[in-house]
Amino acid sequence: MSGILEGKRILITGVLMESSIAFHAAKLAQEQGAEIILTAWPRPSLTERIAKKLPKPVTVLELDVSNDEHLARLESQVREHLGDRLDGVVHSIGFAPQDALGGNFLNTPFESVATAMHVSAFSLKSLTMALLPLMSEGGSVVGLTFDAQFAWPQYDWMGPAKAALEATNRYMARDLGKHDIRCNLISAGPIGSMAAKSIPGFAELASVWDSRSPLEWKLEDPEPAGKGIVALLSDWFPKTTGEIIHVDGGLHAIGA
Repeated sequence: MSGILEGKRILITGVLMESSIAFHAAKLAQEQGAEIILTAWPRPSLTERIAKKLPKPVTVLELDVSNDEHLARLESQVREHLGDRLDGVVHSIGFAPQDALGGNFLNTPFESVATAMHVSAFSLKSLTMALLPLMSEGGSVVGLTFDAQFAWPQYDWMGPAKAALEATNRYMARDLGKHDIRCNLISAGPIGSMAAKSIPGFAELASVWDSRSPLEWKLEDPEPAGKGIVALLSDWFPKTTGEIIHVDGGLHAIGA
């Protein structure tokens, strides 16, 4: 029996650790029949080492999504390894300087806010547009958010950055629908990944899930979110776009 991504070609960003959601999305995508390519920044060698744990060998490209030169060369690099068609893109990228996190919201300088917005939100658009010529037959763009309708403890300017990401996703869905490209986000619960560990006070934020999530949520299990990504990359959601799918144990639906 063939997998739900059989024959598809997918580019995946953000594979930094085996515990990352992006790693599990890559693993599941391969298991479901996709041919994938990874991008990495700032340490491609780290991603290359982690990628050896995937079911099949995979190419890793160096890509800083805030670097115009990197974005300009991306299409030709992907063509070299995957051919002239790309069916899906996974945006698993987020960054904010330390002074934009951990309770410093009111004192964060604009330069740090601008960096968070550029890397975490604007890059969804710039990455997709860099790859658009390869998606002439349509496809699926899937990003990762952390529910931006709330002000989370310690999350500070990553919250507004995620809100910008969610708005960007909606506008992309509006403008790319004519190309038969779907744009959706997975809103995952907290995962003990490298990105999460860089947030001061992350344990306080994550502890909310222990008491309020209707379904048991495990910080050490990124696979549910990975499955959500793979589902959105597949043809099983052919008319779903501009959406945020919650994979958070149901906490988003529960009041105080």
